[in-house]
Amino acid sequence: MLHTIILSNVRDRAEGTAEPEDEQSYFVSVHEPDVVGVAMRTPGRGVYLGALREDLAEPIAEAYADLLPDLSGVAGDRPAAVRFGQRWAELRGVTASETRGTRLHKLIELTVLEADRGQARPMCEGDVDVVAAWSDAFADEALDAIAADSRDWAERRLRDGMLWIWAADGVPVSMVGHRPELFGVCRVGPVYTPPEHRRHGYAGALTSRVTERILAAGNQACLYTDLANPTSNKIYHDAGYRPVADFVDIEFS
Repeated sequence: MLHTIILSNVRDRAEGTAEPEDEQSYFVSVHEPDVVGVAMRTPGRGVYLGALREDLAEPIAEAYADLLPDLSGVAGDRPAAVRFGQRWAELRGVTASETRGTRLHKLIELTVLEADRGQARPMCEGDVDVVAAWSDAFADEALDAIAADSRDWAERRLRDGMLWIWAADGVPVSMVGHRPELFGVCRVGPVYTPPEHRRHGYAGALTSRVTERILAAGNQACLYTDLANPTSNKIYHDAGYRPVADFVDIEFS
């Protein structure tokens, strides 16, 4: 679960299901002699360390130094990300600044939440345009773009059947997706409700129902939250999610 983002990226590339990229991705592994740590850098992002051991951060920074001279930043478990940032600052003469904290949560015991009105349903073809627009809005708010082409992203989610809509009076008001099962774990996200539909319980209700489906298939559920958003953290806590680990984003300038 701690390595779900890196594992899902590796799986997508191995299976040929990764979304098109306009530049090279770089994956690094550390061996002793078995693999004891991994990191990745995908287009448009900084290096991602996941739950990397702190003592492996410096050699990974050194491995990336010649490949990515203009690296924008690093993210991962706080001690490892800070250590990577310190080494990168030494190598490249940059300043490393923390910009965002995130938290990985695991579902412990599900509580199905209710909304003011409406119900959950799978995404359908008529939702593509609104889901594409919501994915752009989510990227703007979360500072973590979903895809270069939001319509293509939405069409992919329709094909894979892993995005759900909460509809109130027949109108889409919230969306929740999840990643395919990987080693018995499904990662929930993205979760997005446009501002005009917030504070009605739609996201919490839909997240809990998507989680219910994940559990019914025999899998565990996890998700990430922005530590600067106390509302979403409370909602997921109410649904039964509990913290596993904290991560940090560090920017280089």
